[in-house]
Amino acid sequence: MNDLSRLADMAEILGALVVVGGLIFAVMQMRNFRQQRRELAAIELFRFFGNPDFNRAYERILKLPDGLTTEEIEIRQLGLEKCAMQISTTMENIGVMTHQRIVPYIVVKSLMGSSAVILWKKLEHWVYDLREEIGNEEAFEWFQWLAERLEELAEPDEQPAFIAHKAWRPARLSSEI
Repeated sequence: MNDLSRLADMAEILGALVVVGGLIFAVMQMRNFRQQRRELAAIELFRFFGNPDFNRAYERILKLPDGLTTEEIEIRQLGLEKCAMQISTTMENIGVMTHQRIVPYIVVKSLMGSSAVILWKKLEHWVYDLREEIGNEEAFEWFQWLAERLEELAEPDEQPAFIAHKAWRPARLSSEI
């Protein structure tokens, strides 16, 4: 009877260890899944900027002075309003993904932080005019939110990456993965 009792105790301990081990494994899997999700979202964010149409729109909007109204944008060049719409729609999507924490803020900041702020300054009055025209204050709200957060959370002494990370070296120089 004593041996049976000891075996039962050992089985109970083993069962508890298996449960604890399973929980630890589950937590590790959840962390890996979240990391993979962040990485995929970052890749998707990068794809926004690799799109040739977005790049053409970005180039055209970047050359504009800050704060042009809809009328001024329409007068400047044919197709410029389409560029403003493409930039704003893309930034709107990125703003939502950032707010929902699908893409980590630090990734958004690193990939396009200053660009979002600059583009917002160029298109801000165009967005306000559009909101008034369509009677909807929510038009491109996440673009505005993103630019404001990036500007608000910017470090005052922050240096450009090429200066701040000048001493960076890769962990390995071989091509092995």
